[in-house]
Amino acid sequence: MRVLGIDPGLTRCGLGTIDADSSRRVSLIDMRVARSPKELSPHKRLLLVFDAIEEAIAEFSPDVVAIERVFAQDNMRSVTSTAQVAGVAMLAAARAGLPLGMHSPSEVKAAVTGSGRAGKLQVQTMVQRILGLAELPRPKDAADALAIAICHSWRGGAHALDDEVDNGQHGGAGMLPRAEGPGLTDAQRMWASAERLSRRHGAVAPREGAN
Repeated sequence: MRVLGIDPGLTRCGLGTIDADSSRRVSLIDMRVARSPKELSPHKRLLLVFDAIEEAIAEFSPDVVAIERVFAQDNMRSVTSTAQVAGVAMLAAARAGLPLGMHSPSEVKAAVTGSGRAGKLQVQTMVQRILGLAELPRPKDAADALAIAICHSWRGGAHALDDEVDNGQHGGAGMLPRAEGPGLTDAQRMWASAERLSRRHGAVAPREGAN
């Protein structure tokens, strides 16, 4: 399964593509950041981001797109622009006919670090370790996008919004089994332990239906 993770942002939108095999091993395919200059009008900036997402989809042919859910924060202007980019990413996935997964920030952090309150450096460090990279993935927006992709592949598409995937009618994108049983890789064991800890402490957000 190939997953395109998207960390929505208007100035910098992280795009990270990984492969996940049937034994839940993950490997890096690509990481990049779609940028839009602040001097442009918002609709033109959104078009630049949309074009970059479509380019990544065309270049890497993902099986599923995973996006970080947007939650209200103190800076409503930032939240609004982030939500707009998330909508653009959802549109790109729909145009490509791809299933869509959405994961909360705490869920993504918990999946890769074991803590829903992990900092950016912790996320980068664990993404580096999980993917076996020689150095920290940078910029942080690209690292966050990779974390989102890893979270989606490891969680077995729990938040897939495609009707068939959500109903469990086929074993396509986002339908990997849970990390349990013998023969797990180190990365799988880290995830399984992280998920148990995060659920015990309430770090993983509850599953939500499609809006």
